[in-house]
Amino acid sequence: MVQIKKEGIIITPSDLKPSSTEFEIIGTVNPAAIRLPNNDIMLYVRVIEKLIKDEDENNVYSPRMIGKSEFKYILDKFPKKNIVEKNPLDIIFPNGEKRLTFISHLRRVILDSTGLKIKSIDNKPSFFGLSSDGELGIEDPRIVKINDLYVMTYVSLARETNVCTSLALSKDLKTWQRKGIIFEEQNKDVVIFPELINNKYVSLNRPEGSFEFKLPHIWISYSKDLEGWGKSKSIILSENDWDSDKVGAGPPPIKTKKGWLLLYHAAIEKQDKNSFLVKTLMNLFGLEDIKVIYSVGAALLSLDDPSKIISKTKNPLFTPRRKYEKGVLEKKKVIFPTGIILDRNKDLLIYAGAGDVVTEVKVVSLDEVMKHLERV
Repeated sequence: MVQIKKEGIIITPSDLKPSSTEFEIIGTVNPAAIRLPNNDIMLYVRVIEKLIKDEDENNVYSPRMIGKSEFKYILDKFPKKNIVEKNPLDIIFPNGEKRLTFISHLRRVILDSTGLKIKSIDNKPSFFGLSSDGELGIEDPRIVKINDLYVMTYVSLARETNVCTSLALSKDLKTWQRKGIIFEEQNKDVVIFPELINNKYVSLNRPEGSFEFKLPHIWISYSKDLEGWGKSKSIILSENDWDSDKVGAGPPPIKTKKGWLLLYHAAIEKQDKNSFLVKTLMNLFGLEDIKVIYSVGAALLSLDDPSKIISKTKNPLFTPRRKYEKGVLEKKKVIFPTGIILDRNKDLLIYAGAGDVVTEVKVVSLDEVMKHLERV
């Protein structure tokens, strides 16, 4: 595993105020990260808010955004007699449909130039669901700057479209023009390269399905206008015991002299008793009650043709080992990187959701990461 220079929690639920007295914040995770013109770093953090009272004697409640441009929600009411199962975070109906008892929005956080200290946090939601976009929540953003335009991808949840990835554009990181869904259900972990390649925008994405001939994988797609994407192909297949159940792009790729450096998250089900990673983590950290482990790997893609993999990590760069990387409501150990800053062309500041509860930062040497890549 890669040597870490610095690491620690940077944002917790207690650092923010809920958007309403009806909610409590249970997670501040999975931030987008971008360097500002003044050299500060801005994070767009996913804030998870759960209803303090999500049920009464006869009904269960689920929040839904109804504003056309403003932050406005209602609580949909469902009789308990019509519900098959109620979990800490969702309710399930007889036909298999679900509704959430929480909702997510994004909050701006400004860090100083080191990327390690908080300067300010928005008191109110900065980017949130609307009746026309993400009515059931906005999650897991990634941001890049292409020329003078900031481009943000995010997961949008809605009753009609389920779980999709949407796009928004901005000149100042405050006012956003929403362009709608760019990858239909269920396609998540969409990252866009920070420059055009061969006169085309390039993205990585992760479509999901219930029927597979191959292990989970990451796809690459191309666009002329950021809205219509095509000529897709799979480029990264899970092939090791530590990433055999799920893989997805982490932060947007970083351009280096040797290629595009991509960090990706990988999941393994603990039920796989033959997994070397699972056995190692259980021996070292005593994870008997953990069912899923999210680790982090890396790949180097060709500068001219990022569909070509130059090298890849055989073993994970990071695995969850800190107490705060253990989930509270779900039996998971999670490092979920979504933001990255190349600092002085020397170090990587990696911002990740930890345990689905807090945001952490890990500082590692770029050279150290590159040493862990092996040619494929």
